[in-house]
Amino acid sequence: MRELQLSLNQTQKVRLQRALEKLESLSSKANSNASVTVADSIPVNYEDGLLKGHGTSEFNGEVVATVCGIVERVNKLVYVRALRARYKPEVGDIIVGRVIEVAPKRWRVEINYSHDAVLMLSSMNLPDGIQRRRTALDELNMRSIFEENDVICAEVRGFQHDGLHLQARSQKYGKLGRGQLLTVPPYLVKRRKQHFHHLENYGIDLIIGCNGFIWVGEHVQVTDDMVVDQVNKSEQDDAKPDENSISPEDQEKNYTRQETRENICRAANAIRVLSTLGFNITVEVITETVDLSTSINVAIHEMLGSEFYVLVAEKESVRRSMTKKK
Repeated sequence: MRELQLSLNQTQKVRLQRALEKLESLSSKANSNASVTVADSIPVNYEDGLLKGHGTSEFNGEVVATVCGIVERVNKLVYVRALRARYKPEVGDIIVGRVIEVAPKRWRVEINYSHDAVLMLSSMNLPDGIQRRRTALDELNMRSIFEENDVICAEVRGFQHDGLHLQARSQKYGKLGRGQLLTVPPYLVKRRKQHFHHLENYGIDLIIGCNGFIWVGEHVQVTDDMVVDQVNKSEQDDAKPDENSISPEDQEKNYTRQETRENICRAANAIRVLSTLGFNITVEVITETVDLSTSINVAIHEMLGSEFYVLVAEKESVRRSMTKKK
């Protein structure tokens, strides 16, 4: 475990150290056959042929590790997956990013990678939801879709000659609002089948991006833009209200309840605690941490206090030990 920059009293230090040592022992037992450090020898079978991959080298007739990590084997390929590494995009990754530039027919997006990603105008759904060719008018109206500093969700499409390309051809992708954007080390986020989560008990949405950007926001019901557009158009034809007046329905849509805002802050602080402790970020662990804070009536700002860090570490050690027994 990395050194934690927390102001702890002597009792809290002992409790935290005991919990972290227990977690390390559980982790080392689970990965005892696969974990290696620099210069460790990796057992291989030369008779079946061998392909040395990332993190390996040959020294004195043996294959040794050049980085600390887990030994992975894919057919004849042997490589070491580093425990702590920068984000490496893969096709199909769900990512959260921030728009940094609106360029001709494309947006440039920061995704916590060594290079900025590109989202083409042709790689996303238009506001009206109709599948058609993009025109010059669509290009002029690009800022009505995304503009600088907007937080968006998209999917990695692949690498092309001009860089990494994204796509947003689904209703679940697009602009994110009414929430918080958090940054955690990418190695704490594992690729899973589902990265979109709705915490029904708290009325919030959680998007865990593979790139280490996590979005916590108010729950948004995904609707069909074409149906909504037709309904709005018929309502506008029936009645044309004053442009300066704001209807109560619009005010309610633009208003986030205080309870929801508090839940967003509580979930965000839970992610900050888990990231500081170096735990893997999953929806199950986040939910358990939020539930722990509510069960012991910890205020939102007190979740970033030293005592709550110790409680989370102790609870995680108990959870992993119980999981291993099962």
